[in-house]
Amino acid sequence: MRLFSAGPASLAGPALRFGKRSGHAIGSAVGHAPRTLRALVRADELGLVVLAAVVGIAAGLIVAAMNLATDLAHQLLFALPEGVRLSGTDDVDPALSVLVPSLGGLLVGASLLAAARWWPGRAVDPIEANALRGGRMSLSDSLVVVGQTLLSNSVGASVGLEAAYTQIGGAIGSRLGRSFRVRRADLRLLVGCGAAGAIAAAFNAPLTGSFYAFELVIGTYSLANLAPVVGAAIAATLVEHMLGGSGGLFAVSVPDQIAALDYIPILALAILCAVAAIGVMRGVTLTEEMFRRSRAPLLMRPAIGGLIVGVMALLSPQILSSGHAALVENFTAAIPIRTLLLLLVLKALASAISVGAGFRGGLFFASLFLGAMLGKLFAAVLALAGLAAGLPAVVCAVVGMAALAVAVVGGPLTMAFLALETTGSLPITTAVLVASVVSAITVRRTFGYSFATWRFHLRGEAIRSAVDVGWLHSMTVGRIMRREVRTVRDDMTISAFKRDVPLGAHNRIIVLDGAGRYAGVALVPEVHAAPDTLTRMSEVLHYQTAVLLPQMTVKDAIASFEAAESDALAVVDSPETMKVIGLLTEQYALRRYSEELDKRRKELSGE
Repeated sequence: MRLFSAGPASLAGPALRFGKRSGHAIGSAVGHAPRTLRALVRADELGLVVLAAVVGIAAGLIVAAMNLATDLAHQLLFALPEGVRLSGTDDVDPALSVLVPSLGGLLVGASLLAAARWWPGRAVDPIEANALRGGRMSLSDSLVVVGQTLLSNSVGASVGLEAAYTQIGGAIGSRLGRSFRVRRADLRLLVGCGAAGAIAAAFNAPLTGSFYAFELVIGTYSLANLAPVVGAAIAATLVEHMLGGSGGLFAVSVPDQIAALDYIPILALAILCAVAAIGVMRGVTLTEEMFRRSRAPLLMRPAIGGLIVGVMALLSPQILSSGHAALVENFTAAIPIRTLLLLLVLKALASAISVGAGFRGGLFFASLFLGAMLGKLFAAVLALAGLAAGLPAVVCAVVGMAALAVAVVGGPLTMAFLALETTGSLPITTAVLVASVVSAITVRRTFGYSFATWRFHLRGEAIRSAVDVGWLHSMTVGRIMRREVRTVRDDMTISAFKRDVPLGAHNRIIVLDGAGRYAGVALVPEVHAAPDTLTRMSEVLHYQTAVLLPQMTVKDAIASFEAAESDALAVVDSPETMKVIGLLTEQYALRRYSEELDKRRKELSGE
């Protein structure tokens, strides 16, 4: 929610901050499933698991279709032999490596202009949907995002498809959930199931997909959520197997154990990855700002970015597209330090420029690639200095891959399970988990955000995870205030007030000025005890500048009570007109806030 101050300077502060929702409203006209099926899903936990599996199957099919589409586009646009992946070859026509991203950037720019005209709003991703909107996502908006991401990746922009995978997976879960009219908590869960299925199918890793949903999209783990999420992830993985998928990220042979002393360089690598990740996230923001300040038309920005990426690809085509094939090729290969350093710099710049220029896509796979190459570079430097001891380069690559991805994407357990499902090694998984935790703590203490939550911060959204805070934003002062309010005029005599408002009838009375605007609050016991020197109500007023607005959340209202040191405040329609529309007491606001917190706690614990 974007917070801002309004009105005169004397009224600025917590009492006058209120929210304004961004984006266009999601249509409410959703076709519903038959009543019998709806009742089954709402009443029986097994029905919800079956619906989650359907969401997983749909996500798996779409992920497979997207992968096939981008592979065919790469072969066609870059004249690649059949079966050759774009980032996995050095034999790309130099002219095509420059022209395709540049001309493709024009198409992406045109799609951005078209979307701004015909879809005037911002697509809500699964994290924001679950945090603020109770799991409500627009399927049409998500399809636009998927189309733009496919186009961006197809023309060689250094972006991954994972953001599109989770976007469409979550949107399918949201769409089906609304068709079955499920409860708010179940709708959020189905959005997580869609994301779980998408990531599970993309990496052939059901545990990774499941914990991606728990950590990043649902925001918490509970036994009540386990069966639907795991069911969706397994269903999507089975679809991937049936369609003859790639069979996983890559196959790698790792040592049987890791010595205790080897954890010292592992921890150092984790901190280095966190610092590098912060640099990448800052780099994306910097490039976006540079493109905005360049005054280049929106149509041309992706073309300019594509031209820059295409020129850099002349040094190494491995920076094109997501880099999946490049990661597989380079993971166990012996690569000179100079080449590793070149790949790191080029990939980081290409990813930042691609996203900053307006290409659609995410940094998930770019962070895996950058982390693996940074790990190999770290191992090479250790070996050069004679400090490698018993720590193989492949261990550093796995640890670096996970640690940098955690810093950018978030989710330590997600990356730990990715390492486990990739290597099958418990010692490596333990090392990855330790490094992931250190990396996550380092980023949280020094930067405070993952890439997704950093983007929310830049837009003014006050969320740090997918934990449901939408209820807090919907619990506004206007919804919980008392509308029946006794008022008097400020020119009323105190003697008349004592006659009309006997002691004990009210605790406080709202006072209005001659124009009917809010003037202040009169405390009834204080007025009855007022000395004879005071004659008018205007002389016994309190809280003249402290008011609440109906759009404010209950949390902002509680802050206003504390700032004003009052146990009740008037609610006015706006800072300009100052027409009193209600009254809210601190006691009632705190009680409602506590009731909702307790309700959410029960939902999280599965009660």
